[in-house]
Amino acid sequence: MATFLYSLGRWAFVRRRLVTFLWVAVLAVGGVLAAKAPAAPDDGFAMPGTEAQKAFDLMNERFPGGHADGAMARLVFVAPSGQKITAGPNQQAVERTVDEVARSQQVTGAVNPFKMQGAVSQDGTTAYATVNYSAKVGEVSKDATDTLEQAAQHGRDAGLKVEIGGTALMAKPDAGGSSEAIGMALSAVVLVITFGSLLAAGLPLLTAVIGVGLGMALITALGSTLGLSATTGTLAMMLGLAVGIDYAVFIVSRYRAELAEGRAPQEAAGRAVGTAGSAVVFAGLTVVIALAGLSVVGIPILAKMGMAAAGTVVIAVLVALTLVPALLGFLGRKVLPRKARKAGAAGAPAGKENGGARWARFILRRPLAVLLGGVIALGVLAAPALDLRLGLPGDESKPTSTTQRRAYDLLSEGFGPGFNGPLTVMVDAKGVADPKAAANEVAKKVSGLPGVVAVTPPMFNKEGDTALLNAVPATGPSEAETKDIVHAIRGDAAGLKTATGATVLVSGTTAMNIDVSQKMSDALLPYLTVVVGLAVILLLVVFRSVLVPLKAALGFLLSVVAALGAVVAVFQWGWLASLIGVEQTGPVMSMMPIFMIGVVFGLAMDYEVFLVTRIREGFVHGEEPGEAIVTGFRHNARVVTAAALIMIAVFAGFIGMNEPMIKMMGLGLAAAVAFDAFIVRMAIVPAVLALLGRRAWWLPRWLDRLIPDVDVEGSKLEAAAPEQAQARESVTV
Repeated sequence: MATFLYSLGRWAFVRRRLVTFLWVAVLAVGGVLAAKAPAAPDDGFAMPGTEAQKAFDLMNERFPGGHADGAMARLVFVAPSGQKITAGPNQQAVERTVDEVARSQQVTGAVNPFKMQGAVSQDGTTAYATVNYSAKVGEVSKDATDTLEQAAQHGRDAGLKVEIGGTALMAKPDAGGSSEAIGMALSAVVLVITFGSLLAAGLPLLTAVIGVGLGMALITALGSTLGLSATTGTLAMMLGLAVGIDYAVFIVSRYRAELAEGRAPQEAAGRAVGTAGSAVVFAGLTVVIALAGLSVVGIPILAKMGMAAAGTVVIAVLVALTLVPALLGFLGRKVLPRKARKAGAAGAPAGKENGGARWARFILRRPLAVLLGGVIALGVLAAPALDLRLGLPGDESKPTSTTQRRAYDLLSEGFGPGFNGPLTVMVDAKGVADPKAAANEVAKKVSGLPGVVAVTPPMFNKEGDTALLNAVPATGPSEAETKDIVHAIRGDAAGLKTATGATVLVSGTTAMNIDVSQKMSDALLPYLTVVVGLAVILLLVVFRSVLVPLKAALGFLLSVVAALGAVVAVFQWGWLASLIGVEQTGPVMSMMPIFMIGVVFGLAMDYEVFLVTRIREGFVHGEEPGEAIVTGFRHNARVVTAAALIMIAVFAGFIGMNEPMIKMMGLGLAAAVAFDAFIVRMAIVPAVLALLGRRAWWLPRWLDRLIPDVDVEGSKLEAAAPEQAQARESVTV
């Protein structure tokens, strides 16, 4: 592989105008196709295989026009202090507000609280009105939301306290443009400091933007054909930018190192692609494995997001192998700092001691102490993960400055915390002799369960064979007791089927969240097994070692669990929560572990491949194991540090956003990258290699014969191009 990539790098360097033109042309074609492509469909958040989804689908079938998947708003009214909401003027103000909303666009129904049982609190101070929309969540028009907010303000003008809950005000998640811009700016600063050259710093940013732009254009162009929505590209944009910068940084860094050793620019480009480019290929494959593995989870939207992001990573690899050396052809020696260009080859001796080399020698003197210190530190950080509770945070996790959170609190005060998460119980009595008797029996059974404070009368469809009833738990939607109630109802379903002949299903937002969390938990181990197993096999081929891939996988697990511990400590326990704007603790988002494994695994293996391949390169070329570690750190520690700082800056930018789930993802991913890069890869990995010595590169002979020799360290380049390998040029360009 190294010789092929070496030739590819030299060709791209020589044919730089053609290569650059082809990439620009492909980007332009992708942009045109994206502009002309029909709008992508809404991929929704289907959960096939869960009871909540089965009930949801049946609800749409048996209650046509009911818009079970439509957005909903809940207007909460509280009378002035010392007054009742049922008092004449207050009741009139409520009814005027509800009537105003009912005339709005996309509204299919707005229920007057004084005409609905249980919509006024027992103390008479609070009432709520439910507003249903024909549009799906995130698609309610601005006119409709404006009318909703204006009507609420009119209620406030009449002296009432009015807040809005539900999903109607929930907007589609944006692409994080401001966060990406902040990440790019911080990345530029880190790259300028790392390279000491504006041109060298700008090249990775430029190629990353081109790669991400092409990836997003293709996702948009194929959106209608493959069912990819706008949200599908969110992960692709984030990871495409991350790996796009990383891969270009490693190619440029190796190119600069080859120039510093006195090689001509064309030869330096070929060797950079042949060596660092080989690492890019295998690092990209580990990321693709992690992302494609999201299909194992069994959630369509996650599978689509993973495959779209994997495609963008493939583009980033191709850009690094072709466009980066082509642009280096235009820059030549200008990617070096001015002082280095003036000094020539003698200005940057290959064996110069730097911070990376000094750190490696420190670890070589105390490998056991460094290993134990790193493992203990990660163990302490991981301890809170033992208390991990998964869920889907709702309005209760929003800041108190939002109307959704205030509506949640008012409903809890007036009706009890369970009122914010009622359970929808569906009674499928099709074919049953007496559907009403069956539904009443189910209502009686559910109302008698511990923790259920109220059950609404059954509401039948037009055919009279299916009924819906709402069960209000005593606890909030994210509480463990509410989950127990859902399981209790489902546990009684078989007995009710025998007694009444009707099938009982539990759905609703709360039940769906519980099912999502359970499905994520069930998929975690299979996903981890597939991703880590395939990656270990791939790293076995790359490093031709049994122990190095196992060490890489174990180190990754340590960093991910430690990052989950940090998330639990902040978002569940409330440690330092106020510093980042977390106003309410609660369960960790159920998708968080899966996302962290997929994203962080790919990036962690990037650092592993780039760092350890350079160590192995020194070992294969005849250095002692300890000196090979020093060589690897001398050349790559600085650039791995820069790449990690860039990723931390990008992810940390999301911590400042208002959405709790995005804030949680930002903190978790930033912490995971920090732990993995600076504790695992920069401390534990060299310590383990130092303790193992030559045993680190042990491979059974029978396995050595089976594994293909991909030559990721470029040892065959000397034989493949002896004349070019000896090329030297001391004249600056």
